[in-house]
Amino acid sequence: MKPLNKNELYANLNEFLKNKGIELKDGSYAKGIEKSCSLLTEAINIGQQGLDRAKTQIDKRLDQVRKVIHEKTAPRSGPQKGTKIKVTSSGPSRSKRSTRKKTPPGKR
Repeated sequence: MKPLNKNELYANLNEFLKNKGIELKDGSYAKGIEKSCSLLTEAINIGQQGLDRAKTQIDKRLDQVRKVIHEKTAPRSGPQKGTKIKVTSSGPSRSKRSTRKKTPPGKR
């Protein structure tokens, strides 16, 4: 949103009232309304600046949260470079001898 000019709100209010049949002439009421509109314009502009800063900070923090979530939930990559993977067969090797003791034929 663009900031409001100092007298923009008063000018719009004055035009609105003219369309409704009410004309503000120079006097104490008109000066009071003009001053009030000026204060309201400043408050609106300052509030808008605060909202813009807050939005910037929220977006920054949200990006940090997304990054952390991504790092924690991303799939793990493969083995690191230089790491050797040992491949073994799934069954016992035929070249190895059994380590079980053989029982004599008569004692089975």
